[in-house]
Amino acid sequence: MAEVTRSCFSRVALLILYILHQSCVAKSTLIFSVLSFGAKPNGAIDSTQAFLDVWTAVCASSDSTTICIPKGRYLLRNAMVFKGDNCKSTYITFRIDGTLIASSDYRVLGQANNWLSFEGVTGVSIIGGALDAKGTSLWACKLAGSTDCPNGGATSLSFTNSKNININGLMSLNSQMFHIVINGCQDVRIKGVKVNAAGNSPNTDGIHVQLSRNVAIFNTSIKTGDDCVSIGPGTKDLWIEQITCGPGHGISIGSLAKDLEEEGVQNVTVKNAIFKGTQNGLRIKSWARPSNGFVQGVQFLDVVMLNVQNPIVIDQNYCPHNINCPAQVSGVRVNDVVYRNIQGTSATAIAIKFECSATNPCSGIRLENVSLTCRNQEVQSHCANANGKIVGTVQPNSCL
Repeated sequence: MAEVTRSCFSRVALLILYILHQSCVAKSTLIFSVLSFGAKPNGAIDSTQAFLDVWTAVCASSDSTTICIPKGRYLLRNAMVFKGDNCKSTYITFRIDGTLIASSDYRVLGQANNWLSFEGVTGVSIIGGALDAKGTSLWACKLAGSTDCPNGGATSLSFTNSKNININGLMSLNSQMFHIVINGCQDVRIKGVKVNAAGNSPNTDGIHVQLSRNVAIFNTSIKTGDDCVSIGPGTKDLWIEQITCGPGHGISIGSLAKDLEEEGVQNVTVKNAIFKGTQNGLRIKSWARPSNGFVQGVQFLDVVMLNVQNPIVIDQNYCPHNINCPAQVSGVRVNDVVYRNIQGTSATAIAIKFECSATNPCSGIRLENVSLTCRNQEVQSHCANANGKIVGTVQPNSCL
């Protein structure tokens, strides 16, 4: 009888273990749990070294691997860099069923550029989970104008010089600065990501892409205090679809013309987007200074604006807060930009604003089936140095 009882107990125990680890099972040869490397899911004991150690172990193998992060809260107090230069594996999945939390003391990460940084990796996937960067205290310090605040703050998740990257179902909360940065990467897919930060949180761009090619962002919800998606120099073949933005500053190409020698932005599509109460909707912005940069081949398709302050805007005299403005003329060339099936409401009378460069006028601007209204006001367009055409019905009346 005792043997039968022990046998039944063993089977139950095995079943429990199977259920606990089932979420980590993937199409991989090897599975590593951060718990086996000393990580503590209590949110109190620092697990930074455990995460670095599991990365080292995974990279020593050439097999496809899954790093399992079970349910719980994992304190990652220090900035971490996961490097791919000595990594044999080209298929590594982080399966996150818990929450990774930063220190509540913003000074710990405040001087770092990134909290979680991947550099030179190939085939990394991040599936599920949440990142809580505890950025609220740093925002409060900055908004109060305190001189004790760090100058910047840490980006929560950064990929640099990497390829074949997949981020699926991740939530990013209260980043100190940018939430997710894709820099110098190729073949990146971001899907089902949620970003949450206060509408007054400074410099907390949701997703920033620059110097990267073939990046796709699908089914994403972003609530933040800066651009929902910011698109920097050197971005090519970017596709954004089914995105909800607000609060935030909209989807922005730029700011550009920070440097004289600057790569252009080309082949960008934004489709099926909803903007709710944002400062801007679809924006292209550049500083008024010389630059060999350019923007071309951009499509904004099937977009809904709900009480957006500046639904459609090209601003080539960009200078936030009008402080230290260069007061020159933008060298960035903007051409071949399509706005198709854009509708909804503007919070201001000027729903379309094209403020282009005097020396490099915008060309090839196309407004097609645009319908924007403003409560209790007649909507207007404003154009300077902009050339293009309209197709179908356009409201407000085009100034092109």
